[in-house]
Formats: sequence, C-alpha cells, structure tokens
Amino acid sequence: MGRVPTRLTADRAPELVVSEVFGPTFQGEGPSVGRRAGFVRLGRCNLDCTFCDTAYTWDWERYDPAAELRHEAVAAVVAELEAMAPELVVVTGGEPLLQQRSLVPLAEQCRAREWGVEVETNGTRIPEPRLVDLVTQWNVSPKLANSGVALADRIRPEVLAAFQAMGRAVFKFVVASEDDLDEVAAVVEGHALAPVWVMPEGTDPATVLERSRRLADPVLRRGWNLTPRLHVLLWGDQRGR
Repeated sequence: MGRVPTRLTADRAPELVVSEVFGPTFQGEGPSVGRRAGFVRLGRCNLDCTFCDTAYTWDWERYDPAAELRHEAVAAVVAELEAMAPELVVVTGGEPLLQQRSLVPLAEQCRAREWGVEVETNGTRIPEPRLVDLVTQWNVSPKLANSGVALADRIRPEVLAAFQAMGRAVFKFVVASEDDLDEVAAVVEGHALAPVWVMPEGTDPATVLERSRRLADPVLRRGWNLTPRLHVLLWGDQRGR
C-alpha cells in the first residue's frame, strides 16, 4: 500500500518492483483480447479488492513480499520481453501507476522497438504527461462496491476525468452479477465515461462462462461491450499465463 520507492543502481539505471514478467501469451481482457503479448506484472497496490486474483502482489498477510517481489532494472525487463518478440506489452499489477518514474523508460524502450504498450490501472492515479504520450492504450478499471473498497478510495472523479480526456482510455468494470450493472451505469453516466467494457468476475472457466452468458443480453441492451477472461477460459487460475 502507498507509494513504491524506485531504487537506482550504481549507474543510475531505473528499476521496477516486479512480481513477474511472462509470455508470450494472449491479452485476456478488453478490446485487445486474443492479441499475442508479453506481460510485466508490477508489485504493490493502493487498493485491497476482495476479489483480487493477484493478491500475491500486495497482500502481505497472506504472502511474503521477499518471495513475491524483486527489484529489477528496466533494461533487464526489456531483455526478457525481447526474448518473447512481442507486438504488444501489457503492464499490469498490482497498480502500475505507483511506479510512474520507472514506467517512463520502460515505455520509451518499448516504443523504440515498435511494441504497443497497454497499462492496466484501477483509475485512482493520474499518469504524468510523459507517460501518457508513450502508452498506446489505458485499460482503466474503476472498482465497484463488490470490491469491498470504500467509495472515496476507489472512485476518484478528477482521475477518471483525466483518463477520459486523453482519448486513449477504455473503462473496464468487473461484474459478478446483473445486479452490479446499475452501479456501472451510475459511474459511467456520472463521469461521462466511454467506451465501456464489462468483464465477469471469476478465476475458473465455469464461473467466467456462466457469468458471461448471464451478462450478455443485459450488457447488449445497455449499449456496452462484453469481454471474456480468455486466459482463465484457457488456463484457469494458472500464474504466468
């Protein structure tokens, strides 16, 4: 929780607090679902969602940070990605925007290699202008009451407005049942968000499929998009996929 310090090595090379770098795999969620990608999962988060499927990046009551996280030079992360030959790099977490200082050189290195960059964020931190210009797409996931997080912590109007103004953000909501859709509508209408993607919560294929089927028609009626969790459908809750 809180700000993640960025450590510099002796030659002033920037580092990231990393949980895992993995791929090639597929982007499993949102508009780019199915695209071949390399993933950089960063450590630590400023929220504590009850349904989080990557709690090993931040929940130190259940996990050991010494075992789960490492400081890794940006250059080393890029080298791992190069071995995957990705067209797309997805930076996720945790909450990546807690580490903005070192995300800039990572995104610069990706752009130099003509890799697209998507950043998954919970929508509570405004990215700095240098980073905004380097990211191809922002996948912003405002949290609902089903996350168990207090409203003032999970919905930051000024941050959502900043993402909407960028013109390169999509808004993805984790939904457990049709009952959650009215709350999605309130957030979307209250903050003039578009485009909207609804994603079923779940970490096993059966749950994701069942909820997708139940949500499909209501989501269509509201004029929104529905995204699966492709990686869950293919590999369940397996890490590194």
